[in-house]
Amino acid sequence: MPKIRAATVAEHRQLQRAALLDAARLLLAEGGREALTFAALAARTGLARSSVYEYFRSRAAVVEELCAADLPLWTAEIEAGMAVCDNARGRLEAYIRGQLHLAADPRHLAVTAISEVELDDAARERIRAAHSGLVTLVVDALAELGHVNPRLAALLLQGVIDTASRQTERATPEEAVAIADAAVALALDGLAGGDRR
Repeated sequence: MPKIRAATVAEHRQLQRAALLDAARLLLAEGGREALTFAALAARTGLARSSVYEYFRSRAAVVEELCAADLPLWTAEIEAGMAVCDNARGRLEAYIRGQLHLAADPRHLAVTAISEVELDDAARERIRAAHSGLVTLVVDALAELGHVNPRLAALLLQGVIDTASRQTERATPEEAVAIADAAVALALDGLAGGDRR
């Protein structure tokens, strides 16, 4: 009987933790980083504020766990967008546009802002390492396009995407489209913009 009770307590804690993460996602989407407070998490989940601290020691801990949970989902979303393309150029474009679409998500913007300010170096490095796994998605497409060092090309491309993402943060929807178009053009045609003279 004690084993059954222990499993029930563990399952309950797991469900509560998942509910807190869901609430954090909603708060970030609705109000950005300022909205993510333990008081707001408690209100959204029906927990006492002190109970939230039983699951997470800080707001940074919430963000780190959100990243651990959501980065694989975001990667899968980008991969799915690439999978429907029938050529390397299409996959490359889907890779870029997929990342820029996710970067414009209010949750992503808020998580990035909190990560830059509140996470310690070790946590930031873990998130960076998980995020850098994205580059593996595009290496084959770059090889197919004839890059002699597709891994290096993927890393350089990620720099372009990261810069475009930062530009998108303060852009209007129309500007965001133009930024994405420019990033795609740079990746596909280089700085010459297709002019090979």
